[in-house]
Amino acid sequence: MTDDMIIRREGAAGILSLNRPAAIHALTLPMVHAMTAALLDWRGDDEVKSIIIDHAEGRGFCAGGDIAFLRNSALNDRGVSGRRFFHDEYQLNHLIFTYPKPVVAFMDGITMGGGVGISQPARFHVATENTRYAMPETGIGLFPDVGGGWYLSRLPGRIGQFLALTGARLDGAECKWAGLATHYLPHEALAEAKQRIIHGHEPGQALSALAVSPPEARIEGNAAQIAKHFASDRYEDVLASLEADDSDWAARELATLHTKSPQTCKVALRQLHDSLTCADFAANMAMEYRIASRVLTLPDFAEGVRAVIVDKDGAPQWDPATPEGVADELIESIFAPLPDDEEWRPLQQTASP
Repeated sequence: MTDDMIIRREGAAGILSLNRPAAIHALTLPMVHAMTAALLDWRGDDEVKSIIIDHAEGRGFCAGGDIAFLRNSALNDRGVSGRRFFHDEYQLNHLIFTYPKPVVAFMDGITMGGGVGISQPARFHVATENTRYAMPETGIGLFPDVGGGWYLSRLPGRIGQFLALTGARLDGAECKWAGLATHYLPHEALAEAKQRIIHGHEPGQALSALAVSPPEARIEGNAAQIAKHFASDRYEDVLASLEADDSDWAARELATLHTKSPQTCKVALRQLHDSLTCADFAANMAMEYRIASRVLTLPDFAEGVRAVIVDKDGAPQWDPATPEGVADELIESIFAPLPDDEEWRPLQQTASP
């Protein structure tokens, strides 16, 4: 279906290898459709015992979604094609989350945005010394989607809120400490782990046999400050708490937040709060699709991508420019239900792509 995916059966495993190294394997809609089709085919194949998701070559697992495509949609077709991308990508995320066979995602390298969306819902997500994990969406006027609301809201100590707002990058040891990786393996052990899964070993046992103790997690040293300063679901409270702290750490995090979209920081906090009320992952994804449908065409997304990715001037002009300027009515409109025929639903209730 696309040269950007290498899809194959090997032994007892179905293997999905991302193959777009020039873009650090950022997901396109054809890649989403190819993975979805393969997973649906393998779901009923008794010879396929496990699924492996990895990348074929290059320095990263998956840098995210096709941001240029989404920006083009926002600017040129009122978000129609962008919403289709989100819709089908979220169906893939949900399919992985609910898949009846064990899925193993190898987060070896850069794992951001859409890369989190195809690794975090796997039963096993493996970090290495190469892992660089982040949800950096508030820096481009988006929000931590692809299930980010579900995963981040359920981390202890307000770590999820910290990651959602700041876009901080975690290494593999920090992912394991925070609960964002089930196993920590050295890069050199990955080939052996995959071979054991291919030869029919139960994935959890295969990974545990090769796992090692990770180095000390640097974020652990800041855990108390994160829990204190990111305790509130009100963005202005987070900023005020950091402003009242004269430590270098607080100053750095405050400076980071001042580069982010105030609108999407408020969206992210509301998203993580509301996710805890969702009955299941499908309800979370329906909520995130409502948010994505609105945020895609608001000014901050196109402007954020322009500043960070297109022009790379690092000087986005956010609208509204301040947290105080983000009206409660705007946030409510972003989270409001869609018309019934536009709501997102899991793939099992809709036609396949």
